[in-house]
Amino acid sequence: MSGCEERRLLKRDTFGSVSLVRLPGIRTELVERDVATAAWWGRPIARRLARREAQALRALEQVPHVPRLERWDGSRLLRSWIPGEPMHSAAPADRAYFREALRLLRRLHAAGVLHNDLAKEPNWLVTPSGGPALVDFQLALRPRHRGRLFRALAYDDLRHLLKHKRTYCAGHLTARQRAILARRSAVAALWARTGKPVYRLLTRRILGWSDREGAGDRYVAAGSRGSKSSAG
Repeated sequence: MSGCEERRLLKRDTFGSVSLVRLPGIRTELVERDVATAAWWGRPIARRLARREAQALRALEQVPHVPRLERWDGSRLLRSWIPGEPMHSAAPADRAYFREALRLLRRLHAAGVLHNDLAKEPNWLVTPSGGPALVDFQLALRPRHRGRLFRALAYDDLRHLLKHKRTYCAGHLTARQRAILARRSAVAALWARTGKPVYRLLTRRILGWSDREGAGDRYVAAGSRGSKSSAG
């Protein structure tokens, strides 16, 4: 990329760098994830995560309020930037937000995509119009078959959304939603006992991430619009 390209670094870590870019002839800003800048030992993981994101975004081309994939060449991923505030900053208390978020999640699942990382509030945005948007599809899955595992992980996606609704809009939880919150899936229970302690050790102690920062595209791009925004 060259010419009159504009670029601003948003984040750099073990798994590469992420920049906000404006390319010649394109009026809108894009987000570029460059795995070539990752540490040598983290590059295979970074490439796999970026490939997952590209596959998920291709499957979601017709779904609104998720980033549009522009390009993935095996090293650099380019996709659209979604303006908005992260959920933990915007603190949406309107039940209309969560109603629309549920519709968005259903569209993801109908397209065969499991986000698989919705426990993290910064993956949910509140757009300038007050609606929901989703970012960071690095851990997304698109199973070939929609069997028992798909249904269990879709249930966990839903349950994580309802946890956020309980935090910000608890008075509008339905009886069915409260029942879902009261029951974890077998997959979630197994993860809590086995994988989660290892994940926390790796991300929090070794890599220094937190649930609100993480390895993905959860940055506040302060200053690009004169207000808080999130790379999506």
